[in-house]
Amino acid sequence: MQANLQNIPSDIQDLIDDFAFLSDWEERYMHVIDMGKSMPPLAPEEKIDIYKVKGCVSQVWLVSDVQDGKLVFRGDSDAHIVKGLVAVVLRIFSNRSAAQIMALNASEILKALELDEHLSPQRSNGLKAMIERIQSQAQALTQS
Repeated sequence: MQANLQNIPSDIQDLIDDFAFLSDWEERYMHVIDMGKSMPPLAPEEKIDIYKVKGCVSQVWLVSDVQDGKLVFRGDSDAHIVKGLVAVVLRIFSNRSAAQIMALNASEILKALELDEHLSPQRSNGLKAMIERIQSQAQALTQS
């Protein structure tokens, strides 16, 4: 597993190191699910179409706020593994400026986590849809 990407924030490197410590994909899969279980759920009034991520087979909602110049994301899903993937994505992107988000190489980070090679095509597409949604929100902020 590639564990050192250039110019990567230390908290993302910690995430990569956590995954590297797990010996096989089954352990990583359980870790992803546990990450999802540790996330607070969104309120029912936040599970609305405006926050829904298109392109995910499972229902996924992403809510964003700008706090102190940083994008802060919260999310939820109706599926355990997908909620875990939401947690991974939030750990990578949340609490960063729009410029920091745009500078992150999501595909390299996911490759280092070995997520890209173990997800079904539908889950991979959903993961990409979540990342694209976050990046488009960051892009919109950099243009305003």
